[in-house]
Amino acid sequence: MPRFVIAPDSFKESLTAMQACHAMQRGICSVMPQAECICVPMADGGEGTLDALMQVCKLEKIACQVQGPLPEQQIDSYFALTDAGKTAIIEMAKANGIALLKPEQRNPMLTSTYGTGQMLLHALDLGVDKVIIALGGSVTNDGGSGLAQALGVVFYDKAGQLLHVCGGNLDQIDDIDMTHLDARLKHIELIIASDVTNPLCGRTGASYIFGPQKGATPAMVEQLDANLAHYARKVSEVVGKDLAGQRGAGAAGGLAFALMAFCGAHIQSGAEFVIQQTGLAQHMQQADYVLTGEGTIDAQTHLGKTPYAVARLAQQFNIPVIAFAGVVGEGIEDLYTQGFHDIVSINPKGISQEQAMQNAALYLEQATAKWLSIAHQEFLLK
Repeated sequence: MPRFVIAPDSFKESLTAMQACHAMQRGICSVMPQAECICVPMADGGEGTLDALMQVCKLEKIACQVQGPLPEQQIDSYFALTDAGKTAIIEMAKANGIALLKPEQRNPMLTSTYGTGQMLLHALDLGVDKVIIALGGSVTNDGGSGLAQALGVVFYDKAGQLLHVCGGNLDQIDDIDMTHLDARLKHIELIIASDVTNPLCGRTGASYIFGPQKGATPAMVEQLDANLAHYARKVSEVVGKDLAGQRGAGAAGGLAFALMAFCGAHIQSGAEFVIQQTGLAQHMQQADYVLTGEGTIDAQTHLGKTPYAVARLAQQFNIPVIAFAGVVGEGIEDLYTQGFHDIVSINPKGISQEQAMQNAALYLEQATAKWLSIAHQEFLLK
């Protein structure tokens, strides 16, 4: 019987990566009860990265209480330790993610990354040598200023008054004092796990591309972008270099910018990081098929998305990859030359978005079974 490696990302607001794994496995077993299935939940640094890793890797879960996206929120959260406690893995969405606010609460003029900074402080208190911060799924657009403030950076307005920063008041920053920035940051390696390539500002920056999904109106987007540009100029004056145009600086509403500017962080592909941590290559070596997927597969998938990273890895072993998605968009033709054998939409025709999200597990299971019913015949003819 064939061996299947099942390695999807989460289906946003519908299925976690592990739930997607189980739905695909049920679909396979309904057609081939004796099939061997190896579930390896994936992520690309965005929401669900930490949970996906905890399902597969031996990580120590560390509970902490931090500020949520809004200043009045206090939330119970967690990060993880690995490498005998010397490496911390933090997912920013666990502190300041979009899922922590109801749609009507989302306002990137007010939200902050302060809680992510607190989480980093908790890790430093445990004496780690290395911190990996997964960026994605944020509801913030503060350029990482909240994180910087939690780490000891002080912001002042023109009147010399202390400024509690957020996305909506970055234009009020007149002076930045880094004297009290936590000195322990100089002695650790800090890695950003992200596949976002956008700069901090401009039409392809954090505000214009990601702001609307975080609750920003068109007027807010313009103001947020102008605020980030002002903030970036002030930061460059104190750190001695301009990082606003750096590839990936716009990740998580500009949190990547602050991590690079204030903490000396560097970026690694989020999907590649998860692939390494889970040992996906080793699982693939004896596989007959690799199944992957996420909520949407379209022309953007080749820009470092999880299914693309999985497919390119499988291509090295000459293993066919079948990708499942709630939405299969336009511009996917080139994906068939980059490791994808088939791309399957899981949703029945004519259903609403609400139905699709509520029944995602069932539709994914059914789509997997339907695909395999056809592929099984091809397998028997080999």
